Amino acid sequence: MESRPPQQLSDIDWDNWQARAASLVFVVRDDQVLLIRKKRGLGAGKINGPGGRIEPGESVEQCAMREIQEELHITPTSIELLGENRFHFVDGYTTHVFVYRAEDFRGEPTETEEAAPLWFPLDQIPYAEMWEDDYLWVPLVIQRRCFSGRFLFDVDKMIDYDLAHLPTAHSIAKP
Repeated sequence: MESRPPQQLSDIDWDNWQARAASLVFVVRDDQVLLIRKKRGLGAGKINGPGGRIEPGESVEQCAMREIQEELHITPTSIELLGENRFHFVDGYTTHVFVYRAEDFRGEPTETEEAAPLWFPLDQIPYAEMWEDDYLWVPLVIQRRCFSGRFLFDVDKMIDYDLAHLPTAHSIAKP
């Protein structure tokens, strides 16, 4: 008997849920945020922060630094972990994304095969061109608030979510 795809978060066994870890980095500087238009892979065409999946033997922080270097040719001078999001897609794809904020970097944001850099004023973030969940938690990154989210998607449509505000980043369980 084939099991039915999840229709809501409660259909998922979160205690035994597994996913490959990934990172996202949001650079916030001078009342602007540096985002990318993703050119390939999951979310191609959407606007998001630079990031990607962790590689074997790599820490989540190392992944975050590597991904922003690969996608934009910049190196943050420091990154701060602010949140985690667990994404489950009805087709079975899962990813556990750790969300970082940076305030400064070395280099010049440069378009690559993976991404085109885009600066936006903090009050003009283009949520209509982003993943449907971003409007819920990206403002927390801008406000430097910690969070943990769980999201259920059917392709690129969010069908359920839960978002908790956390007192500190120490409450975030790293892989």
